[in-house]
Order: sequence, then structure tokens, then C-alpha cells
Amino acid sequence: MKPAVILLSGGLDSATVLAVARRDGFACHCLSVDYGQRHRVELELAAKQAKLQGAAEHRVVQIDLRAIGGSALTADIAVPKSGVGADIPITYVPARNTVLLALCLGYSETVEAFDLFIGANAVDYSGYPDCRPEFLSAFESLANVATKAAVEGQGRYRLHAPLLHMTKAEIIRLGTSLGVEYVWTLSCYDPDAHGRACGECDSCRLRTKGFREAGISEATV
Repeated sequence: MKPAVILLSGGLDSATVLAVARRDGFACHCLSVDYGQRHRVELELAAKQAKLQGAAEHRVVQIDLRAIGGSALTADIAVPKSGVGADIPITYVPARNTVLLALCLGYSETVEAFDLFIGANAVDYSGYPDCRPEFLSAFESLANVATKAAVEGQGRYRLHAPLLHMTKAEIIRLGTSLGVEYVWTLSCYDPDAHGRACGECDSCRLRTKGFREAGISEATV
């Protein structure tokens, strides 16, 4: 089995991507990042998904994006509860996916993997610029000029985003067909002290809409 690195947040999309990578025959090395996020309970669920899905390894890296702030997820800013709008919301974390994928890239060199997986989505999402095809293509190009393994000709990095053009309902149907236990995922940006979803933030609304359109009962912790 070829090794692959999976960016695993503990959310619905990344749990599905892990299942897709396993289906495609990869030995999955999962990386989660504790970056000071408000909803850090997701890290416990990432560990749960890695175990449930038989990941080869699961590591957690700690950084502190609260030092930069600028987001409702990393600063003392209220998470909006007014629904999904057209503008990039305040839950966007500046440069988050750039930083997280850079960590995945470094991890991939240590496990000799040339395949990286991310649960980015450009259909049912909140408009984040680092979930768009242009960003993902640019990062893949960067990976192939920024690493010892690539410039020495050991291989070419491929950034896989298998959910990129899927609706949330399609993602849920796919994951369900692959046996993903969505009850052990968290989509909420503002869970309560017990880790329960608020049901009102953008991410909760997109999740509920996805389950409804998929015709599947919503699974929550």
C-alpha cells in the first residue's frame, strides 16, 4: 500500500476523505492540527475517526494561530448565527489551509508519501479562498519546487481533493456508502462546553442541509 497523508480535522468532509483514500488503497497517515481553534473538541473526534477507519498513524501538531487572530475561530469574535451569506465570513482563518497543508507536506517527506488528501469543497462551503481549485493547484505546484524529495526527483507530489466539486448531500451519500460513522464527526464552529453542536452557525446549517438533501437522518454526537 502506498502511503498518503490525510489532513484530518474531525469534521464530516475530512472523515469522508479518509474513507476515500482507504478505498483507493492508500496507507493513511493522518495529521490533525491544534491551532487554537474555538472548536478544538474536533481533535478528539479526529482521533476517533483515525482509529475507526484503521489509519496507519495519527499525529497532532500544535501551533497557535491565535497569535495572529483575525477570525471568529481564533479570536474573541462572535461566531455568526445568521446563515450562509455571499461574502467570505469572519470564520475564515487567515492562511489556515496554507499553514496546515505545509505541515502535511513536511510530514509527507518523513513518511515518504507523495499523495496528500484534503477535504476542501467548492460547492457547499462558506466561500473560503483556501478551499478553491486555484489555491489547491497552486499549492501542488509549490510542493513540487519546495521539497527535497521533489527536486531530487524521488517523486511528484499530488494534492487530492476528491470532494471539491461535490455537494454536501453527495459527500454524505458517498461517506455513508463507505461506512463512515458521521456521529463521530463535528461540523460546528461554536459547540457548547460539552462539545454539542450549536445548530445555528454556517457550518451546522450546511451540515443539516446536506443530510436533509441526502435523505439521511443527521448524525450528531
